[in-house]
Amino acid sequence: MRRFVVFGLVVALVTGLVLPVVASPRGETGPSSAQDLRRAIELYEAGQREEALSRFRGFIVRHSTSPLLPEAYLYLARIFRDVGRYDEALLYIARISPERKGNEARLIEGASLVGSGQPARGVEILQGLEGAPLSSADRRLRFTALAEGNAELEQYMPALFFIHRALSLAGPRESEALLQQAHILLRDRLDEGELSEAAFMFAGTALGQDARLQQALRAFARGDRATAQALAQQIVQSPIPFPYRRDALHLFERLTAGAAPERTIAVMLPLSGRYGAFGSLVRRGMELALQLHSDSGVRFEFIDIDADPQRSARAVSDAKAHPSILAMVGPLTGGAGLSAAVQAQQEKIPLLSLSQRNGIPETGEYVFRFSLTPEAQIRTLVRHAVEEKGIFSFAMLVPENRLGQEMAELFTREVERFGGVIAARQGYPETATDFRVQVRRLAGRAPDEPEPPLEERTPPPFEALFIPDFSDRIALIAPQVAFYGITGVQLLGINGWNSPDLTRMAGSFVEGAIFVDGFFKGSHHPVVREFVHLYEQKYAEEPTVLESQGFDAANILLTLLSDPSVRTREDVRRALVHLQEFQSLGGPTSFDERGEALRTLFLLQIRKGAIQQIN
Repeated sequence: MRRFVVFGLVVALVTGLVLPVVASPRGETGPSSAQDLRRAIELYEAGQREEALSRFRGFIVRHSTSPLLPEAYLYLARIFRDVGRYDEALLYIARISPERKGNEARLIEGASLVGSGQPARGVEILQGLEGAPLSSADRRLRFTALAEGNAELEQYMPALFFIHRALSLAGPRESEALLQQAHILLRDRLDEGELSEAAFMFAGTALGQDARLQQALRAFARGDRATAQALAQQIVQSPIPFPYRRDALHLFERLTAGAAPERTIAVMLPLSGRYGAFGSLVRRGMELALQLHSDSGVRFEFIDIDADPQRSARAVSDAKAHPSILAMVGPLTGGAGLSAAVQAQQEKIPLLSLSQRNGIPETGEYVFRFSLTPEAQIRTLVRHAVEEKGIFSFAMLVPENRLGQEMAELFTREVERFGGVIAARQGYPETATDFRVQVRRLAGRAPDEPEPPLEERTPPPFEALFIPDFSDRIALIAPQVAFYGITGVQLLGINGWNSPDLTRMAGSFVEGAIFVDGFFKGSHHPVVREFVHLYEQKYAEEPTVLESQGFDAANILLTLLSDPSVRTREDVRRALVHLQEFQSLGGPTSFDERGEALRTLFLLQIRKGAIQQIN
């Protein structure tokens, strides 16, 4: 019993998810707690988010009755909101009592509600902070969140107004994102009257320039060349910079002197709303590929479909009327991906889907897919376990959700295909934190059976344990697997394991674990190293699998379109069918008879506390 208590405390301290109830022996109002909190805040303000997170969690553990706890909760909420984990941010805000919840806590609460898909509640809280004393950064956050929330509520003019206010406080990188958000609203959401109002209201700013550009493009589309030319000329002659000036210049040249036929790739991504952050990362990768093909004469047209199946189908239908659109890419999400695929086949437009949804490549000959699918992960993982490790007996510990069930079924089928067996399987609730019962059953022991001494424990009836979950959950499971006697087995996982948090939180309990992913930024492959270098140089951040996916998809199409013989949609389709050994970030790539990308996934293993590529 004593061993179990000690283990529980170790897990709690490692994960930071369970808080002890014993007060700090040093005194909660003394200088120690204030110094601990100040050091954590300094780390956060210095941009060292991971270390700050650890310090704030440690503060809560050591000073569990301190009157400074609300401030620690506030900073933890800020950290989780910063990284898009809005539900966790709201959980920490909820720990602050109403009488201690000041303007900053209400700001983070409102912004997190907007990010978590609750725009009405979030906007209401944020509007109540008008005139509240906030720092410049927090005022910018408030305006940005109000813009996002109003956009989700289809209040597009107020959304533009708050973008305008946020721009006055934003640096270059924030301004780029805000102007992109405004561009989507101006292009896709405003009617003619609202667009005219926006051009007037924001005259003399980048927003006003973009509004005028959209007026010119709409005039051109309806055949009013005189109005389109006059508006384009005003934009071109204005000294006011804005990101889409090149589009205005292109339109003006086309109207005045004629232009060569356009060659366009239309890209459907969620660029706003709940999945906007993911779509924006894919877009970054695609724009980096375009930068490498700057002389191709091909342009990207990004369409915000906000994960909406109807919008994606409509975007494909609209593309049919524009001969310059030779191919389409996206979407990311399942429903939108399938809807776009069906429409693309009907309209005979080549589509390179990025969705993992089952059945998309089978839609027809015009539909291809470049995505990290569950099937590809399981196929790579099981083949390595059987052929390279000689493992034939497996167990599974599976979350009771859609991903877990799908992965378990695929894993079982693939293991049996290789002649292996599933010796044991246990499921656990998606939000579980205690896995004692499931682990003991995997080991062949009853949940209430006394724990035998280490020397009397029998080996588990399997050689490998497959857990299809994410790194934060694995950090809870792995220590309990070892504690309850399942040792000496090979741990196997999916791409959700590929996080530095895993080794930081689970330590030696995941040493030797093997998992797969579609991208590994630490790869020794020259193509990957060059991509990482270019990406970090451009964005000052490390790329993820999303950026790599966008880069590869764009690079494939841009390379094919560089061939002068590829002039029509049918040419693009044939070129995709015959693509052979294309050097993507995952190695040589081609498409099978269904249109599914064939490429090598990254096999990764934790060795000496670090994630390393082993293939």
